[in-house]
Amino acid sequence: MKIGIITRWNATCGVSMHAEMITEEFMKKGNDVLIFAPYIKSADKWWHHRIIREDEDFVIRCYNELNPDTMSGGYIDFDKIRGENFDVLLVESYTSIPYKDVEKLVKEVKKDGVKVGIVVHEGSKEEMMYSSLSIFDFVAVFDERYKEMLDGYGGNIRVVPYPCHPVKEGDRTFGEDGIVFFSFGRQPEKEYKDFVEALKGLKNRHDFVYKIIRSDGLLKFKEDWIEQKQERIASTDEVYRYLHSSDIHLLPKGHTNKVVVSSTLCQCIGSLIPTIAPDTRHFEMLPEEKPVILYRGVDDLREKIVEVIEDEDLRKEIKKNAKRYVEENKAELIAKRFLDLFREVEIVPLAL
Repeated sequence: MKIGIITRWNATCGVSMHAEMITEEFMKKGNDVLIFAPYIKSADKWWHHRIIREDEDFVIRCYNELNPDTMSGGYIDFDKIRGENFDVLLVESYTSIPYKDVEKLVKEVKKDGVKVGIVVHEGSKEEMMYSSLSIFDFVAVFDERYKEMLDGYGGNIRVVPYPCHPVKEGDRTFGEDGIVFFSFGRQPEKEYKDFVEALKGLKNRHDFVYKIIRSDGLLKFKEDWIEQKQERIASTDEVYRYLHSSDIHLLPKGHTNKVVVSSTLCQCIGSLIPTIAPDTRHFEMLPEEKPVILYRGVDDLREKIVEVIEDEDLRKEIKKNAKRYVEENKAELIAKRFLDLFREVEIVPLAL
């Protein structure tokens, strides 16, 4: 099967990561993949998009994203796509994609017998600017909340969870040289404040260091137990090397009213390092036997950190839950579900 995918690529965002994980699995199964990605200059206008690797030879940069200030503009260079042949087209849809040109492209390729699916990354129906989701042959969403959000928008909706990187356990003994906390990324500084405030109250009780890797600009915190480094981590293998030299992963996430999942958790959970995160909408669909520890407020966070440090049985339980979650949602299985969808669905006729 030859698969075309419209998506961000080689970038620091959950859209890119999703496409990269399933593309790797598509290729392992013998499929050819063409990536149609945004021009870097246009995508870099969005704070959460930064290129971290050079493009492979199957990547074609061929569209401009919407302007983040006006949510206008954006276009697809159709000539760069029309010359390519593919059996199916998958649209990784997100807030800044040029919706009108995507819809035009979908209608054109469907006339040639190409099946078209969409993966919904938007967190609200109002962000999406398609005439209807019925133009797609299937609509993939990460969980039932998205189905509720899209009620009335049309479309053949299927739940396909966000994929996880496979389990890869490290060999560090917990706290072997003092407790090492670890965070990485480019989240706003305010999303780290809970962690810093909670750790301030534990300095006299435990020997620890908080290591923070920032892809853009260091945080302003000046505690002597905080070690910061500016580095754009280019691969999940590199992320795992940092995680496996740590004891506890502190995952910063801000509160939102939108429907959302945490791509960072899906990227990191296979390391089996205990993760502590705020109890936000990013994690509300996790199973009852949580693969991550969630907190509400600084006092609760401080108590949860102490529990993880002092309770080996709790750490074993979290590791077991994390391993189960990854096995149920690993990229290999998620990619197979997409391949099955490509084969199963029929092309939806377009309204005249």
